[in-house]
Amino acid sequence: MKKRGTGIGCMWYGIGNTGLPNPASAFVEWLDDGSVNLLVGCADIGQGSDTVLAQIVAEELGVSFDQINVTSADTMITPDGGATSASRQTYISGNAARLAAAEAKKVAMEEAAEKLMTPADQLVFADGYVYNNGSKTDLALKDVITSCRNKGKLTLGHGWFNPDTTGLDPETGHGSPFGTYAFATQIVEVEVDTGTGKIEVLKVVAAHDVGRAVNPEMVIGQIEGGSVMGLGYATLEELEVNQGKIKNPNFDAYLIATTLDVPEIESVIVEDPEPTGPFGAKGVGEPALIPTAAAIANAVYDAIGVRIYSLPITPEKVLAALEEQNGK
Repeated sequence: MKKRGTGIGCMWYGIGNTGLPNPASAFVEWLDDGSVNLLVGCADIGQGSDTVLAQIVAEELGVSFDQINVTSADTMITPDGGATSASRQTYISGNAARLAAAEAKKVAMEEAAEKLMTPADQLVFADGYVYNNGSKTDLALKDVITSCRNKGKLTLGHGWFNPDTTGLDPETGHGSPFGTYAFATQIVEVEVDTGTGKIEVLKVVAAHDVGRAVNPEMVIGQIEGGSVMGLGYATLEELEVNQGKIKNPNFDAYLIATTLDVPEIESVIVEDPEPTGPFGAKGVGEPALIPTAAAIANAVYDAIGVRIYSLPITPEKVLAALEEQNGK
């Protein structure tokens, strides 16, 4: 017999290191052809940080994304960006890149104000042009930078960001360990075969508060990838160890989710801008993984009425739990 169940998993997650210094830095140079060099220590290992940081700088300077040239994670020339871990790079390196761009922008803004004979606080850079009190002028940003160069003014900027945290008190455990937090809720529907113990995850609905989605498609990709990792953690991945030796070191015995295991995943992006984040953004990397296993475990319980406390929830564990339940 096949039984269906639904489960919910919720989580909160601190972005960055726990109560420790957690800085990152960046350099920006705005060139007279309108292009921008961005140097960051952040290592892009597939999560898309090069793209996100380029978008943040482009937004700050008011230029198009394709004008940003990113050099990242080159220890010979890039500043320190800290580890690509703890879902921290969008928040921390993103802030550093935005601050570096803002500093480079100051000289250009002063030059634009002089050319338009207008106070700088009335000007905005957007779409490659200078806007005055909300109205687009004929002054292109490229021409502003060229004018700066003709006068020997360099449009350079550096920025660094370290979130405001405090260490935890050893006696009480109180403190402020993170600059910001991510929140998420996932709902999972499963089908459990009571004859074989097999669990099939049918659908995942994953709602994640990301502050502001700098790149929504990449956020969806992170949520989908994290949900599949959580599915593997909950139902497949079992490390077998005997006297300190791993018995299943290869993927023929250590099972991970494949495309055939991926259910329907509905990603819901919740945007509650984080005041301390770059344009309101914060991290979404690890939070996408965290609620899935709990939601699956709850869904299995809802389906068969038996709570299984150890992961992964294998067919053998399901059958054993059902047999115990029937015996009672």
